[in-house]
Amino acid sequence: MDGGRWRRVAGAVGRAITVWAVSTVTMLVLAGALPDFRLQSDSGDSATRIAVTAAAGAGVFGLLSSLVWPLLVRALLLVPALVLGLLVFFLNGSLLLIALRLNPSGHGEAAPETAVVVAAVMSAVASATGAALAVRDDDAYRRRLYRLADRRRRRSTGQPGPSTHGAVFLQLDGVGHDVLLEAIGKGLMPTAARWLGGTRPTHRLTPWRTDWSSQTGASQLGILHGTNHDVPAFRWYEKDTQEVMVCNRPTSAAELQRRAVAHTGDGGLLAVGGASRGNLFSGGADELALVLSVAARRGRDNRSRAGYFAYFSDPANAVRTAMSFVAEVFRETGQSTWARIEQRRPRVKRGGLYPFVRAFATVVERDVVVAAVIGDMLAGRNAVYADLVAYDEVAHHSGPRSRDAEKILERLDRSLALIEKVAEHAPRPYRIVVLSDHGQSPGETFLTRYGLSLGNLVRAGCGLPVPRKAQRTHSGAEARTAVRAALRRPVEEREERRGMSGRRSEPLVLASGNLGLVSFPDVPHRMSREEIDRRHPALLSTLANHPGVGFLLVRSEEHGGLVLGAHGTEVPMDRLDDEHPGPLADFGPGAADAVRRTHSFPHTADIMVNSSYDPVEGEVLAFEEQIGSHGGLGGAQGRPFLLSPVALSVPVARSTPVGTNTELAGADTELAGRNTEFIGAGTELVGAERVHDVLRRWLRECDGPQVPLPARPDERAA
Repeated sequence: MDGGRWRRVAGAVGRAITVWAVSTVTMLVLAGALPDFRLQSDSGDSATRIAVTAAAGAGVFGLLSSLVWPLLVRALLLVPALVLGLLVFFLNGSLLLIALRLNPSGHGEAAPETAVVVAAVMSAVASATGAALAVRDDDAYRRRLYRLADRRRRRSTGQPGPSTHGAVFLQLDGVGHDVLLEAIGKGLMPTAARWLGGTRPTHRLTPWRTDWSSQTGASQLGILHGTNHDVPAFRWYEKDTQEVMVCNRPTSAAELQRRAVAHTGDGGLLAVGGASRGNLFSGGADELALVLSVAARRGRDNRSRAGYFAYFSDPANAVRTAMSFVAEVFRETGQSTWARIEQRRPRVKRGGLYPFVRAFATVVERDVVVAAVIGDMLAGRNAVYADLVAYDEVAHHSGPRSRDAEKILERLDRSLALIEKVAEHAPRPYRIVVLSDHGQSPGETFLTRYGLSLGNLVRAGCGLPVPRKAQRTHSGAEARTAVRAALRRPVEEREERRGMSGRRSEPLVLASGNLGLVSFPDVPHRMSREEIDRRHPALLSTLANHPGVGFLLVRSEEHGGLVLGAHGTEVPMDRLDDEHPGPLADFGPGAADAVRRTHSFPHTADIMVNSSYDPVEGEVLAFEEQIGSHGGLGGAQGRPFLLSPVALSVPVARSTPVGTNTELAGADTELAGRNTEFIGAGTELVGAERVHDVLRRWLRECDGPQVPLPARPDERAA
């Protein structure tokens, strides 16, 4: 017997002994509390004798419950449900009475009605204790999920599963390519390392590049529905409808999905026998659980929350997840307290409801989604796409490379191992693809660095009043000086307020990571640079010259798209490329194309503001309260990954390898030289829409020609 099997046996024995001990204590407590339940003779017994009687009674009752109870339930399956529900209590009480009779000590007795109560309490305590001890036992957890999914299979036709491969796409939200490599190198993700290592690797690793809007809304819409046209950020203002669109708002997600389907004329990646789990969008799947785009619906067709009910219908699952939830709340409270004690920098506030939000994302959402994926695999579905958001949530507040985030990566790897193990028992073979939608770039917030928010900087540049605290900052003082210089007169504060505000609506400033969007709601069209200068002469120069701003994108009546940088730099979009990047030089290859594409969107803001980026440290400045951010250009946020089986075709054509074993940042050198897809110039996978094309091609390779997946029309030029 190998070491792993011995550990499993020892763990099972240890759990059984613990449950027995807890049941014994429960029986002693009940004997002291209930007058009709005794564990000693009339003449009295010693404490030791009473304890032995309780231990023997608990042991016999446990054995009867394990051996006899299943037979009784099976024999009573024909009894009407209501009658069976009442009989359960009496049968359980009868087992306790029998256990007391069989007790070797010969002591112990209970009135029949009291035996019903004692048996019910002991059964509940034993079940809760066993489930709690199995919280970190993936084998026990997997067996429960097998039983949960087996109900579906019994209701099926009983026909053997298809011989063609199914596909499981697991999205590790926010995990960048380099973060994944570092985690493998540190031994945090042994499952991923095993897939990539050895003499016969099963998977290959390929980086890809996001659009300017490097966030889940844009990436997942493009991956699942083939287009993310007109998604300029995580949140933006639409002047025609006078509404703020937010990607994780159910009504906005539903509208974005509707637009995508209308744009492509295709239902989505999962339209044929697919399942969507924990995503913002459905991908055209019929089987949905925790899908935001259908969460706003009301009616029988809304199955977005069905995964919760299916998962928590098993009491053991409920106990496991509830205990892990509570543990995670305490873990986050302890970690945030320790971060304050150590005075770590950068740091953001992590109080209030955040510990519960984190626990939901890292425990409840993970458990429900993983259980749903396992159920889909055991049901033999063609394609499953699931999003695990745990890392993204923690990295926002703790940092992308923090110890807190690394712990989450370890747990995610355990989920991968669990799903891989379940695939061995599925009715059809599966290809497991792991991917991410974006990465995260570290850095302190814009507010922490400069003492005022982007919104207050915009207000100051417009000559509008800002809070006194912001006025006293260096940035606020510079903005006020720029306004005075632009107006060519020494304007005092009260004169500024009278002259610059009043008749016109104030600017609306929204943030998407390190990408800011400034809109003027009273103007029905996208304002031009010339119009902005006439209204607020100092605004664009104030923003462009601020050290926390990398570049601006505006519309020019003369040049079309215009990129503004510090010191009066102005370059028309059609003159920018990788060889002549202008103000985009620090942001790497493809930046000009990404900005140019966003400029073509109908709902691009009047002013698009990208924070500065330090290419040496890889840091950006978030306009939100996040020390790990994404949403714009700069650093690791724009470099996610695809981890795909080698049995599938390569995502893009491979060119001459560039780089060496150091690409894996300390990982196994054999792994580095053989399994990373090195992408050369002209062959890099760029944009979520291209990832959709790759995944659709892989589905055709898995399922063969008998599955009619139509080719998506190429509407990139739209």
